[in-house]
Amino acid sequence: MKTLIRTTILCGALAAVSAFAADRPANRQVEQQKRIKEGVQSGELTRHETRKLEQKERKLHREIVRDRVDGKGLTPAERAKIEAKQDALSGRIAKEKHDAQKRP
Repeated sequence: MKTLIRTTILCGALAAVSAFAADRPANRQVEQQKRIKEGVQSGELTRHETRKLEQKERKLHREIVRDRVDGKGLTPAERAKIEAKQDALSGRIAKEKHDAQKRP
């Protein structure tokens, strides 16, 4: 009986972790969009910087959608490639927000 309960709990935990991992790129996209919006509102991002960041974000979003549709979700290789691109975009957002340029 105890083994059955432990197995059930373990399976539930694994399902929750895999569900979180499946949505991780989407969650990061939402957070990065929030950071861009905050940069616009605070004046840390110029219009040109915002346009470029939004353009990169849209391109990445299309890639994620394309990768999810072409098979049964994201493969580990696709997920790693997307996360690397999200890391680069995150660094770019930080760089643009903290440079000397300000929105008038």
